[in-house]
Amino acid sequence: MQGTIKKLTDKNFGFITSEGSDKDLFFHANEVEGGVFDQLREGDTVTFEVTDTEKGPAAVKVSKA
Repeated sequence: MQGTIKKLTDKNFGFITSEGSDKDLFFHANEVEGGVFDQLREGDTVTFEVTDTEKGPAAVKVSKA
């Protein structure tokens, strides 16, 4: 899937918004491919996969598009 980074925090996580989805997807820095969380910026386009967690859907395998 493809989406846009909506929000990044200083606690190593952020949220992605994607077309066709009402809810933003949570992602953790550990899920960023290549470990480049510090290089991501709000508004960046990213690709990712969605997985179900105990807290709901989350983005994994996140990488800059």
